[in-house]
Amino acid sequence: MGSSRLRHVAMMLLALATLGLGGCAMVEVRSQDAGEYIASRRGDMLTTGRPSAATAETIRVAGLEASACSAPGQECIAALAALPGISQERRLAALSELWLQQAMAAPSAPAGPARIDPWLETARHAYAYLFFSERSPGERAFEDRQTQVRDYYNYATQQAGIGLFEVLAARRRDTGAPTPTTLEHDGWAIHVDLGGVRLPEGVDFPKALVPATSLSFDGLRSTYRREGFGAEMVAIMDDALAAVAPSDAPLGTQADAQAGDGARARRQRPPGWSEMPSPGMTLLFRFPGEDLAGILSTREVQVSAHDPYRDTGVELHGQQVPLAANFTAGYGLWLARSGFARQSLRTLLGREGGIDRPHLYLMQPYEPDRRIILMVHGLASSPEAWVNVANEVMGDATLRRNFQVWQVYYPTNAPIALNHFAIRRILDEALRHFDPEGTAIASRDMVLIGHSMGGVIGRLMVSSSGDALWDGLIGARDLDDGRRQRVERRLGPVLRFEPVPAIERAIFIAAPHRGTEVAGNRLGRWVAGLIRLPLTVLEGIGDVLQDLAEPGPATGPPRLPNSIDNLSRSDPFVQAAAQLPISPRVRYHSIIARRRAETPLAESDDGLVPYPSAHLEGALSEKIITSGHSVQETAPAILEIRRILHEDLREAGVVPRVR
Repeated sequence: MGSSRLRHVAMMLLALATLGLGGCAMVEVRSQDAGEYIASRRGDMLTTGRPSAATAETIRVAGLEASACSAPGQECIAALAALPGISQERRLAALSELWLQQAMAAPSAPAGPARIDPWLETARHAYAYLFFSERSPGERAFEDRQTQVRDYYNYATQQAGIGLFEVLAARRRDTGAPTPTTLEHDGWAIHVDLGGVRLPEGVDFPKALVPATSLSFDGLRSTYRREGFGAEMVAIMDDALAAVAPSDAPLGTQADAQAGDGARARRQRPPGWSEMPSPGMTLLFRFPGEDLAGILSTREVQVSAHDPYRDTGVELHGQQVPLAANFTAGYGLWLARSGFARQSLRTLLGREGGIDRPHLYLMQPYEPDRRIILMVHGLASSPEAWVNVANEVMGDATLRRNFQVWQVYYPTNAPIALNHFAIRRILDEALRHFDPEGTAIASRDMVLIGHSMGGVIGRLMVSSSGDALWDGLIGARDLDDGRRQRVERRLGPVLRFEPVPAIERAIFIAAPHRGTEVAGNRLGRWVAGLIRLPLTVLEGIGDVLQDLAEPGPATGPPRLPNSIDNLSRSDPFVQAAAQLPISPRVRYHSIIARRRAETPLAESDDGLVPYPSAHLEGALSEKIITSGHSVQETAPAILEIRRILHEDLREAGVVPRVR
């Protein structure tokens, strides 16, 4: 065969090969690392700002990438919705994300009414995917795509909820009319039902909603959530985030001490308690319809709010669905905006802007079927002292189901006896207010937790004084009948008391039951000299001081001791109080700190409180932790508190013992 012929054959073969290759796809392979794999599986509009690989694949399978979906927009959404031959799961999931893309790209209009239509379309298509496509949510439980679409629903519900409540709040503000239960807005008929949550007393509608997912906190070790369906929100009330304001009613006055005048005084002053001003709630948007066609054609939506402490799930279209929840955000937001840190210091020094009487904060709206954990902070402190304690307790699902947290905020410059008396009164008033018959679970078997001076006050609350305090502090004074009767009327109820019947267990943390030398040394006396008692205290008990003064022209009224005076180991009040018997029906525990583990226990201290002062005979348990005085915030102390609370529930038969 000649060379020309060979060249001709070769050229023909090359041409055939070229034609063949033109009709074949070339597949190449490359490796991807774990990060690329996860990104390709889970990256989407919420995490990357671009549609997910699953949505892009659906568009390609539908053949729309070069036409209707060459650019994002309504044309792509309409084309995908109308195209046959694609499973409903793929179509609805993709449509939900494409509507999310539209909602996220829509310009905000702060001066006009909120646009919520694209958010509602996102939520509607996600809702249809979850409950009206080929498979049930349970059949897709382990699929990344279902998690993505659930997140589209949750986020869209969150954003639509914010816009909706802005519109409702504006209408209330502009018209003064009650909040409508049905609202026509943005082409939708929106039915609103807040009956699933109990707002603080006197509040019928929140001022605003804040998404819990947008909040992060310094100072909180953990954020406790429950994964599930719905938007995790925090409801904000009018003027709800300010700390308790000073009161004009004197602490320790005759109105406080006399039962007859007490009712009149209670009517004249605001309540001594308030419920959580920024409660958490879970928001759901439901779309009426019996089938997929009905869901996709409706222009109605039912909005419902749920209490995450009460509702763990909801039934939707024959499916039991867990509700999302956030148990930290509302508490953290309240503390962050409270101003407690500055206010508590001003209170100690008796400066303007402090408080002059105790206040009781409920960490969630009152729940009659949950027992109360009452927390009492220490000197120069506030509810912020319990920030991680309360959060960790309420982050425990078992404890959360059985307990609610109440926190006392009191003026730590006032004498311990007056604070103790006022705290008892406010606690009693709150319990009677919420449970007049005294039959609720919340009205019994309370657990008291007191830190530092709060532990001393807590010990008084579970003790019986008899006449010991009266005889030791007043009884030996030479008073005529008239003066003795006046002093008895004022100070008798303060110095004579029995254990608070609702308390069944107490935890004392770094409590100086027998005082401390620090309070009585030169530095302690100097600090005590800086403290000014609340004017209302001096006004309320000034005449009693005059009655207690020894007769004689050169003798003035005795000086009223402040809180630091009371914490000195030589103070007559703390010496007498340390001898009072604790109720035999109250079980109690001690958590005690020492700065150095190598120091013999009997000689140790936490920098302020020596071990012998914090130790209590008869305690069911005594936990020693290497720490400074603020031991209540340490992980070992919180774990011990949780252990004691779980043991309490086991002893009560609420939860089974672990064998």
